[in-house]
Amino acid sequence: MKLYLVPSPIGNLADITYRAVKVLEEADLILAEDTRTSSVLLRHYNITKPVTAYHQHNEHKIVQHLLQQMQGGKTMALLTDAGTPGVSDPGFLLVRECSRAGVPVECLPGATAFVPALVNSGIPMNRFAFEGFPPLKKGRHTLFTKLATEERTIVFYESPMRLVRTLADLIQYFGPDRPCCVSRELTKMFEENKRGTLQEVHDYYAEKGVKGEIVLVVQGVE
Repeated sequence: MKLYLVPSPIGNLADITYRAVKVLEEADLILAEDTRTSSVLLRHYNITKPVTAYHQHNEHKIVQHLLQQMQGGKTMALLTDAGTPGVSDPGFLLVRECSRAGVPVECLPGATAFVPALVNSGIPMNRFAFEGFPPLKKGRHTLFTKLATEERTIVFYESPMRLVRTLADLIQYFGPDRPCCVSRELTKMFEENKRGTLQEVHDYYAEKGVKGEIVLVVQGVE
């Protein structure tokens, strides 16, 4: 009886620990944010275990059923599409309910996109604030107004479709000269780390266009 949170590679399939593979091989059931995405990883490592979908659209409906199965003795492993479950991905609800029900939970160490992006940004990382995906509308102004005076380095996730808009908004709230770094397609063939001021990075992607998974690191106010 246990729930394992298993980090999955953010790009390169080799970025998974031996222990993570072992846990997936021994689990009674694998919970996958997207079964199609996880099946690629599982096939790569010849893991043949029952897989069921667990994502933001069904987690409230099935969480109690999953708890009952674990309380009955089953061991489950939670996979998200990329990175560590619960970090801007499904996982919190299941962990909370397992904790309340007395089901042991163990999180394995492993891939998370914001850590390599932060480390290779060249921006101070002794103190940082992880903000995940910025709000699309409601709360966006409030968040950026608050963060404009944040002294810690700030880390965002963002979609390629919204990156240029977000950079433009940050220029408005933070000023054009604030240092930043956009890490794109980390661990993949076309990985890119674009460093510069908010204005320089905005202009670069406004002209070039944006593809892939994005982490944006912005230096805090000095």
